[in-house]
Amino acid sequence: MAKYLHGVRIQENPTSIPTPVSNEAGVPVIFGTAPVNTVSDPAGAVNKLFLCNSFAEAKAAVGYSDDYENYTLCQAMDAFFKAFGVGPIVICNVLDPKVHKATYTETLTVVDGQAVSTKKGVLLDGLKVGALTEGTDYTAEFNDDGYLVITVIKEAQASLEVSGNVIDPSKVSEATIIGSLDVDTGVETGMELIRKVYPTFGLVPSLLLAPGWSHKPTVGNALASKCLNINGKFRCECVVDIDTNRAAKYTDVEQIKKESGFSSEHMVCVWPKVKYGGKTMYYSAIYAALATYTDYSNGNVPNLSPSNKACRIGATVVEDGTEINLDSDQGAELNAVGVVTAINEGSWKSWGNNTAAYPGTTDPKDRWICCRRFFSWWGNSFITTYSDKVDDPTNTRLIESIVDSENVRGNALVSQGKCAGIKMEYRQDDNPKANLLNGKIVFRQYLAPYTPAEDILNILEYDPSMIETELGGNQ
Repeated sequence: MAKYLHGVRIQENPTSIPTPVSNEAGVPVIFGTAPVNTVSDPAGAVNKLFLCNSFAEAKAAVGYSDDYENYTLCQAMDAFFKAFGVGPIVICNVLDPKVHKATYTETLTVVDGQAVSTKKGVLLDGLKVGALTEGTDYTAEFNDDGYLVITVIKEAQASLEVSGNVIDPSKVSEATIIGSLDVDTGVETGMELIRKVYPTFGLVPSLLLAPGWSHKPTVGNALASKCLNINGKFRCECVVDIDTNRAAKYTDVEQIKKESGFSSEHMVCVWPKVKYGGKTMYYSAIYAALATYTDYSNGNVPNLSPSNKACRIGATVVEDGTEINLDSDQGAELNAVGVVTAINEGSWKSWGNNTAAYPGTTDPKDRWICCRRFFSWWGNSFITTYSDKVDDPTNTRLIESIVDSENVRGNALVSQGKCAGIKMEYRQDDNPKANLLNGKIVFRQYLAPYTPAEDILNILEYDPSMIETELGGNQ
């Protein structure tokens, strides 16, 4: 019988999360683990891409837990939707409840007709509650903290013997995150699913990340390799972490970066970990969200560096929880070896402009993060803009329409101060008759995104003549 109500009551709801703003400069693609046992179809949330425009959509797709260490996707959900309020993102959980699981037994005490488990990750599939029948004798659901709650429908019981399975994130490996393609079945898993982002959602990947995993060299370098030749034509960048267990102080970072083999121009290396909302997360999650929010705030053009912009964290830490407080001079030492960090000068800000390729390369296109991302973005947008021109007649009208359109598009960005210049040319010497007869057209385009003003120097000099003029020069 339902409780009879008489009087004045209140009810508190969880704090609502504002609707995220929408970034259109590409979509971040994130790999990791999630508490899929809490969603309606756990098996259907494995190695599947979910386009999420809000925290609620992400939680409904793969579940959510504050346990960032075991459920690594959740820190990215918080970074994008709570810290910066920006989306959409594509997430992919690789934790398989049919594979990554362990047996579970527990005796629960029933209080006021309910028993709450003390174990996270309980799977409803195969759950046994004594001799009771689900739906007839009891119901089972998860509370907001991810714990199983059993409500006894019929006769009261003092305790319940519960058994079944729990998901076990510790059984997920680096190979699981990287994924594979089964040539016999055609089934793709893990990072192999990057190929499906554009065909599925019509969106081009902008940043790849796997917080909680990318500090492992095999995973970080796999992300970098996946940045190139996506669908045979697109490219993007990735954000990877430097291992804060191996690099417990900033002077260790250069060596660990070298040992990890992190040197791609399409890679952004970050160090150390950060704290958000009192919880420790990998910096790659926050940095990627910051970069995406910076793009959104700049008209969805990724020409601005995320460096020296507020990263909305409370502290920087290493693996054992020790807080790290770098000054700008120490931060510059990390920048000098191609690593982005965070410093606190009045507020916490991202600090660093160099890709992982620096100092191995000084080519501005590949050295500066903002220039590298601009080139990738412009190239991807060219492909998506003119894909409908493929197979049109190879005539003057086609050539002029592409050249004129690109120059107009480039001039618009120049007028907005987002680059120094963009120019496209069609040259006859690049297009011999044989190529044209074979349906091939070549254009040349020159891009000049601005480099960041990383070093601003003001030379001060004492001028004694000013003293002479002031005190006695007119007498």
